[in-house]
Formats: sequence, C-alpha cells, structure tokens
Amino acid sequence: MTRINLTKKEIVNSIYMQIGYSKKISETLLEDIFELILKNIIKNKKVKIAKFGTFSLRKKKQRIGRNPKTKESKIISERNVIIFKPSKDFKKYINNGKS
Repeated sequence: MTRINLTKKEIVNSIYMQIGYSKKISETLLEDIFELILKNIIKNKKVKIAKFGTFSLRKKKQRIGRNPKTKESKIISERNVIIFKPSKDFKKYINNGKS
C-alpha cells in the first residue's frame, strides 16, 4: 500500500473549487482554522469538533529510552503531545461508508 499525503495546497485547491474563493483567500481561511485549533488546544488543553473528533494535549513524563541498534540508553525529556480521538460518527463513516 502506498502512502498518500494530503497537502495544504490540495486543501486550498479544494476550497477554491468548491466555494469559489480565490486561492489566496482559501489559503488564509485554512491557516486561520489551523491557528484557531492550535491556540485553543494550548489554552484549553482540548478541542472538540462535532462529528469529527477531539484533539487533546497530554503531558508525557520523562523516561528512559533505548536505541535499538546500539542498545544505548538515553533520557527522553518530558514533553507535550497532541492526541486525536475520532468521534463515533467519524468511526462509523470510516467503517461503514457514508452515514
């Protein structure tokens, strides 16, 4: 199975074709949506988008990791990670086709 990435350019082109805004306005709209989601994740630790899913900010503790090739141990510092949990509608759509 080959991996296909959805690029920002493709999303902008889709907005342009479906809604009819210029490509510059479509790109600005997409950037504003991303920025809004990111700012709210940082501020509220969680963003829920109805019928799509929930993005959550989770803190991972410091731990010891190991390089599988060299067997060298190394400390992995604590950090924040973003977790995505799809909604029931999203899962249903993926597993059963359109709802």
